[in-house]
Amino acid sequence: MADQIQKMYHNQEPMAEIIMPSVITAMASLLQRVSEMNDDLSRPFGEHQRFSAFSALTKPSISIRSYMERIFKYANCSDSCYVVAYIYLDRFIQKQPFLPIDSYNVHRLIISSVLVSAKFMDDLCYNNAYYAKNGGITTEEMNLLELDFLFGVGFKLNVTCSTYYDYCSSLQRETVMRTVYSPDSFLLTSFDKIRLMHLYDEDSQSIHRNSQVTAAV
Repeated sequence: MADQIQKMYHNQEPMAEIIMPSVITAMASLLQRVSEMNDDLSRPFGEHQRFSAFSALTKPSISIRSYMERIFKYANCSDSCYVVAYIYLDRFIQKQPFLPIDSYNVHRLIISSVLVSAKFMDDLCYNNAYYAKNGGITTEEMNLLELDFLFGVGFKLNVTCSTYYDYCSSLQRETVMRTVYSPDSFLLTSFDKIRLMHLYDEDSQSIHRNSQVTAAV
């Protein structure tokens, strides 16, 4: 499988610098750290032993932060989608312990989690073909990754309000560590609160907090 993400960004002009919300910057920072940690752990056992539909043959040259900047710029999904995408990624690695997030699969996992989150959270979102183009992959691959990701999380897409706030706190701590904390960065708007109350069942099972991604904080 050719690394289409890397090819796409080699052929593009650099994007103008954009300002991302702190929640996305923190998410990019955490995923970067987790990827590098797992790269180091797998190094003694060979170049790359854990191959899946999410894995590239070579490491994409675009950084995680730049990749998320592009998604943020063109996807036009709500900030809350990125928090929920982060939760989905955490659920994925809990249910798929033999497929840790690393530099080979993190980009495809990000675009898949954001796509699924946007479809679940937002009233309007772009289709798979648009996300595929945004993420540097084919529509067919995007369709496959979406399905694999849904099976990977066991189709568990509901998120309680308490879980949502817990992960906001995790991302907020990451922002504090990066010394770019803004007090209002993670406050929910009234619209977000109403939407969460309607979508999420407070009595549903909470996600485990002692997971690989949150442990990276």
